[in-house]
Amino acid sequence: MDTQPTRTEHDLLGEREVPASAYYGIHTLRALENFPISGTAIQAYPGLINALACVKQACALADRELGLLDEKKAGAIVLTCEEIRQGKLHDQFVVD
Repeated sequence: MDTQPTRTEHDLLGEREVPASAYYGIHTLRALENFPISGTAIQAYPGLINALACVKQACALADRELGLLDEKKAGAIVLTCEEIRQGKLHDQFVVD
């Protein structure tokens, strides 16, 4: 029996238990179960994850400058992107 803590999430298909430590939600969990394409999660490609984080960070900074994203949200995105580029959170990139 799995004793990992979970949280209950709901979508149009019903409810599912998602690992409490997961940054992803029910839609990602369903994608993992229903669309296993290669069997290799993108976490196996840290260079790709870092590149995605660079693009996301640049977009957040540009959107902040254009007034499309407030300072607090932009700061949170930038901080998270920096953590990802340091190798943190790579285990949260579970889809293939």
